[in-house]
Amino acid sequence: MTATAPITQDVLTLPRKLDGSGKKNLVGLTREQLRETLIEAGTPEKQAKMRVGQVWQWIYQKGVQEFSEMTNLAKPYRAMLEENFVIARPELVRKLVSEDGTRKYLVRIAGGHEVEIVYIPEEDRGTLCVSSQVGCTLTCSFCHTGTQKLVRNLTAGEIVGQVLLVRDDLGEWPEPGRNPKNETRLLSNIVLMGMGEPLYNFENVRDAMKIAMDPEGISLSRRRITLSTSGVVPEIARTAEEIGCQLAISFHATTDEVRDVLVPINKRWNIEQLMQALASYPKASNSERITFEYVMLKDVNDSDEDAHRLIKLIKDYNVPAKINLIPFNEWPGAPYQRSSNNRIRAFANIIYQAGYATPIRTPRGEDIMAACGQLKSETERARKSRKQIESEAGLG
Repeated sequence: MTATAPITQDVLTLPRKLDGSGKKNLVGLTREQLRETLIEAGTPEKQAKMRVGQVWQWIYQKGVQEFSEMTNLAKPYRAMLEENFVIARPELVRKLVSEDGTRKYLVRIAGGHEVEIVYIPEEDRGTLCVSSQVGCTLTCSFCHTGTQKLVRNLTAGEIVGQVLLVRDDLGEWPEPGRNPKNETRLLSNIVLMGMGEPLYNFENVRDAMKIAMDPEGISLSRRRITLSTSGVVPEIARTAEEIGCQLAISFHATTDEVRDVLVPINKRWNIEQLMQALASYPKASNSERITFEYVMLKDVNDSDEDAHRLIKLIKDYNVPAKINLIPFNEWPGAPYQRSSNNRIRAFANIIYQAGYATPIRTPRGEDIMAACGQLKSETERARKSRKQIESEAGLG
């Protein structure tokens, strides 16, 4: 199949109304959608722009969850909002805190489905790993999430709702009378590296990230948002144009033969097609390099030859890049093993000597199964045996 073939995903995306109350959730609506929604509920068109700005700031800048707290709105207007709408986050089912401070949240969304999200605190930043789908359609053989079948796309409200929920938990919303711009940002970065392939849910991911970047709300810089894709080639340029965030590629192999097994989407858009798309990525520059994510798998993709091939690919296509080496995070039934520390360092040194930044990611949250590639809804965890997984990975 060619790179220009249409992308078809038979995935249910639920409507914006919540189960039960029938009230519409305002979280996740774009500014234009919010305007139309308020007008439909009776807001005069001449007041709509002002009302959108007021409601928007209360939800995304101040973090309120009750319309009664929107004190600059008249009581009758607040009553109208209460009658028709809700401000809903995903439901927190369980929170686990790792020895290293990493927090993993199991949350429930409409339909009773569950997803996991992870907050990683560091000295100079706090990064939230956000999910975009329930399960995943890509079946990457090294990834625990990939052993769970895709159920549906998350709505924009369910995606940005993850950010609101974690800010709730961190106590990050400003106190009354305090300017949020003077706050220390505990949640300063978003990475779309949780459950799912973000570019197979493009519109909802785009709308959620636009909300996260809005200067009158959560106000994260586009440079603090990184979208990771396994290589949905036709949507890569669109990511730069409609979202404008940083880009990371789940690369993991330097030959089509190996990548077909590790990242099966490679059978649809191979390494050559992917590299061509990256070479023309509108945001790619020395100041905004594309991150190549490369999980280190013992005796699979970690040889000196692999390192040299990776360098050659990047140089041949002239892609501004840094290579993020990820020690494999093992999970129950995993068909691979982590490369040794010496092998990882040797691989990294070859890349560094070629002139590329090559940080080795420190595994975080392994004790609570929150590390890269380990996310999976609790209800689906461990449903497949090791034999099944190895067979599907082509190792049986």
